[in-house]
Amino acid sequence: VRDKLKREVDILVSKNKRPWFLVEVKETRNKGISKALHYYHHELKTEHAFQVVLDMPFVEVDCFQHSNPVVVPASTFLSQLV
Repeated sequence: VRDKLKREVDILVSKNKRPWFLVEVKETRNKGISKALHYYHHELKTEHAFQVVLDMPFVEVDCFQHSNPVVVPASTFLSQLV
C-alpha cells in the first residue's frame, strides 16, 4: 500500500473483501513502529497491524490478540498464519 506522499506498508491482507491486517517488515528492531503503519491502520480501520522483525527470537504470544500496531518476531508471526 502506498500513497502520493510515499507512505507505504508492505502487505495488506483482506478478509471478506475488507482490509483485515497490515504488515510492515523490518530486518532489525532499531526504531519504533512505523508511522505509515499507524497511519494506514487508522485510515483503513484494520483489525491488526504488525511490524514483523526478522532478527528477533521467537516468543510465545498470540499476535492476533492485539488491535493496535505491535512489533512481533517474524518466526512468531509466521507460525500463526497456518
